[in-house]
Amino acid sequence: MEAPHNSLAADAANAPVAHPAHGETQAGTAPAGETTVTARLDVTSPEQMQALGRRIAGLLRPGDLVMLSGELGAGKTTLTRGLGEGLGVRGAVTSPTFVIARVHPSLGTGPALVHVDAYRLGGGLDEMEDLDLDVSLPESVVVVEWGDGKVEELSDDRLHVVIHRAVGDTDDERRSVTLVGIGGRWSGLRVALEAAH
Repeated sequence: MEAPHNSLAADAANAPVAHPAHGETQAGTAPAGETTVTARLDVTSPEQMQALGRRIAGLLRPGDLVMLSGELGAGKTTLTRGLGEGLGVRGAVTSPTFVIARVHPSLGTGPALVHVDAYRLGGGLDEMEDLDLDVSLPESVVVVEWGDGKVEELSDDRLHVVIHRAVGDTDDERRSVTLVGIGGRWSGLRVALEAAH
């Protein structure tokens, strides 16, 4: 296991600083034995979080599943807004908490963005079957907030983005973002992130 290092230095004011580490996982992100690649990034503003979303969008293709985890207000929807900008989709990306899922069609030839908020769904994949995510996944990028324990069965390959923020009564905008690429699709995650900034 490599020790974290700063190979992804920020090259602009809106670029997050990354600390990648290969072979490390956060608790609960991947079952034992699955191939994982991890990169850690520091984000200090909502603008940087959105810029990170645009950067990640450059790595995505139809069929990709992205899981977002983090406390309320951590920046999951802000990151997804950046993903939508980077993918060039129609419509403002807002939290789908009350509608569960929103589909943002591509304005060009790229994939649609399916944005799901699984916060109010208590069950696993069975409860999500009505959303037909398995039907949408092959031609779309599916992003699921609060999907831990609910959507992993949709794909052996997935990108899990975990956002940590200071908790309590604070206006601190700093976030620690951990990207965990699970499965062979994401084996080149660190190299791809370096090339994307």
